[in-house]
Amino acid sequence: MMTSENITLYFKQGSSDKIYKASIEEADSKHFVVNFAYGRRGATLKTGTKTQTSVDYAKAKKIYDKLVKDKTSKGYMPGEEGSQYVHTDTDMRETGVQCQLLNFVEESVALQLINDKNWWAQEKHDGKRMLIHKTDSITAINRKGLSIGAPDTILNSAGQVDQAYLVDGEAVGEQLFAFDLLEIDNTDIRTAPYSKRLLHLKKLGFNGSIIVTETAKTKKEKQQLYDRLKVSGMEGIVFKKSSAPYTAGRPNSGGNQIKFKFYATASVIVTSINQKRSVAVAVIADKKQVNVGNVTIPPNKEVPVVDSIIEVRYLYAYKGGNLYQPTYLGVRDDISFEDCLISQLKYKKETE
Repeated sequence: MMTSENITLYFKQGSSDKIYKASIEEADSKHFVVNFAYGRRGATLKTGTKTQTSVDYAKAKKIYDKLVKDKTSKGYMPGEEGSQYVHTDTDMRETGVQCQLLNFVEESVALQLINDKNWWAQEKHDGKRMLIHKTDSITAINRKGLSIGAPDTILNSAGQVDQAYLVDGEAVGEQLFAFDLLEIDNTDIRTAPYSKRLLHLKKLGFNGSIIVTETAKTKKEKQQLYDRLKVSGMEGIVFKKSSAPYTAGRPNSGGNQIKFKFYATASVIVTSINQKRSVAVAVIADKKQVNVGNVTIPPNKEVPVVDSIIEVRYLYAYKGGNLYQPTYLGVRDDISFEDCLISQLKYKKETE
């Protein structure tokens, strides 16, 4: 079988050192299949296919591109073994930097803020939180305040700006969507209004793999952004009070920056591994773990270990019960148990 297109991706994190291969292969002159292989680097790889039957090239290419995008969004990077393109989180040093964390709101609140001139809106990107601190060197920082590895594409773009800065953003694959500026020229500007911080952020002149997130300010712009993101199946939308400072941590409720998701996701704790590739999961309520059901792990993904934190998508949750139709998205290594709160769940509306 002739290979038409292929890629090898690598991922290193702590003791994990994994490899993932994807390829488009010819079944015949007009039909193709998309195959993959994965496992620990140096070990025999497990194999599989994303196409149970052969398809035309256009469909195979679409499946292949989606597969590669999915893996790179989870930290896998292309490059020869041991090259500078291998993503690594092994340093994990405390940086002293703390993120501002956002509470979820219901759709009714989001719709109210569209009409409020004091609040601006941005897309909620589906990636991992990443801050970039440039002084004499460049450090990538996760939401826990730990130094982490980052794609060279992001680091190279970060180095093209002459000034020192501390930028907050969301990493999606090899791109960073920057949405806030905390320091400029070694000066802390967290107490400045968001409107001024955003203006300074735009003036830094990022290009390449660092993109300043689009901001909608007027009622018309916010409504158009909301409608576009919802129709396109994007994760959600963030609202930010234009006059507010940057405040580290998460408020008990509300806050000057909040988010609404178009579909429900939750960070949950794996409490046990079941038979037939599923895991039991729980959230935290009143400092105790509360079971919220089981999640099936797809055959092409590793079963997460007990006490790991995973992200799941679901239709809704039952009050005092389980998640309905949960779908496994992947392991979250950038959040803690205290982030897996029951308050993040969206419940099925009760009928009278």
